[in-house]
Amino acid sequence: MMARWRPWAALVLAAASMALASLASAQVPAARAPAAVAPAAPAAEYRLGVGDVLRITVFQNPELTLESRLNEGGVLSFPLIGSVRVGGLSVPEAERLIADSLARGNFLRNPQVTIIVLQVRGNQVNVLGQVGRPGRYPLETADTRLTDMIALAGGVAPGGADVVVVTGTRDGKPFREEVDLPALFTAGGAARDIVLRNGDAVWVDRQPLVYIYGEVQRPGPMRLERGMTLLQALATGGGLTARGTEKGIRVHRKGSNGEVEVTQPAMTDTLREGDVVFVRESLF
Repeated sequence: MMARWRPWAALVLAAASMALASLASAQVPAARAPAAVAPAAPAAEYRLGVGDVLRITVFQNPELTLESRLNEGGVLSFPLIGSVRVGGLSVPEAERLIADSLARGNFLRNPQVTIIVLQVRGNQVNVLGQVGRPGRYPLETADTRLTDMIALAGGVAPGGADVVVVTGTRDGKPFREEVDLPALFTAGGAARDIVLRNGDAVWVDRQPLVYIYGEVQRPGPMRLERGMTLLQALATGGGLTARGTEKGIRVHRKGSNGEVEVTQPAMTDTLREGDVVFVRESLF
């Protein structure tokens, strides 16, 4: 009896094994193809400008070596081919233009041209105000940012403000932007680091001040820190003298109409640029 059922038992076991294998393969997730990595955006190339000094060499043709400054039209005169307008081109574009001109004129076969920018004069930015070294600075790369230029100018001087003003033109229209330098170094702040362009001016103003006098230990002007309260200003001034009184503190502030208003603020009130704090003497 048992011998008659053995073939059927083998068939049942084989079917069960196949079902379990199918179920296991269904539960194992298929291997995913690695996500494509977006290519990095190419860096913007420097564009040759009026006044730039170039050294041009042609491989195995030393007699064609030339050092020249771009004239007001962005044009230079090159041996054999004459005037070539390279202003506004990148260095590789200018190299190809000169090489193609030499080849089309049948002067050279497959010329290899190399251009080195010796002096950047055509693309410059003015950095003025409270910086270490004010002056005109070249835009040696097309993606030079505000922080790069301020670092090149020696950084903000000790008496400089945190807010920097950038002026220039964008798309043929006047451009003006106030940039909070400390905010550039917070999370997400790098996106507000302006890319400078030829002819831009960077102005770093003097630090904002408030003035404190009367019965304080160290009267005089002091830097207005962000959100500085009256109490913090008094502490910066060394506190009140023995004759000073908190009840006699007055703040003189110029209003929008140009008139000076006198207020008696609370210690937690914030001060504004140009405020004059006067601490009176106690009568008792």
